Amino acid sequence: MRNFASFHPAILFLYYVTVIFITMFMMHPFILLFSLIGSLLFYAILTPVKQVWRDIGFYLLVFLLIAVTNPIFVHKGETIILFLNDNPVTVESIIYGGVIATMLIAVIFWSKSYSYLMTSDKFIYLFGKAIPKLALVISMALRFIPLFKNQIKKVSQTQKTLGLYTSNSLTDRIFSGLRIFNSMLTWSLENSISQADSMKARGYGLKGRTSFSLFNWRARDGVMISFIIGLCGIIVFLHIRKVNVFHYYPHLSTINLTGIYLIEYVIVFLLMILPSLSDIKENLQWKYLRSKM
Repeated sequence: MRNFASFHPAILFLYYVTVIFITMFMMHPFILLFSLIGSLLFYAILTPVKQVWRDIGFYLLVFLLIAVTNPIFVHKGETIILFLNDNPVTVESIIYGGVIATMLIAVIFWSKSYSYLMTSDKFIYLFGKAIPKLALVISMALRFIPLFKNQIKKVSQTQKTLGLYTSNSLTDRIFSGLRIFNSMLTWSLENSISQADSMKARGYGLKGRTSFSLFNWRARDGVMISFIIGLCGIIVFLHIRKVNVFHYYPHLSTINLTGIYLIEYVIVFLLMILPSLSDIKENLQWKYLRSKM
């Protein structure tokens, strides 16, 4: 059960724009940590466990790469650990590298879950009237990527079934890749032509043409958007008051865990795990109802 995905597309788009904006521009370590936890948790709910662990392993290497390379190129900070080629390696630059890596990975996982929830029909529903041509192009491009990947897999599996390029030699891999590329080029051209003919046959672009949509605004959507706007308003207000401002250079700011600071951390954490809470609540409710049957 995916309860959060059933909300109105405007709410989904607003939520993702909000959390990605907060993640990218509010560089407090707790905010980034909560964003990473929220993005990973929701991605784990949407994705098979095997794929989740594979992605975590890959992005852990990315995290280490960024965290290690930042102090090599950035030498700001007053707490020096050692000198590398007469350049200081500081605690501040190491921590800032880890923070940048956390921000990047959190945005990537938010984008991954966004691609699951914000399908092409939802995107066209939101922006089809305001920017119809651009919305259509973006929607077609986003839809084309998974289609392209699936077609590559089909062509590769067909070649192996026919006994072509079955060895792991470099020559076979090169020829297999060239043949797949040739097939995909032909398939892409044929697919674009048939799609254009289909759109023309359905009257796309004609004056007075209407479109059908399943998306309706419900009372629960009003409650959810009010909750999101309320949490975001508090976070932005506290940011304007410089409550969540954190400095890394020349020395690290002090993390305060009392009073209004603690309230802000709770609010940010609630916002980041909101989709996960929504889906977990739905799953628990569904299991409870099934147990009563």
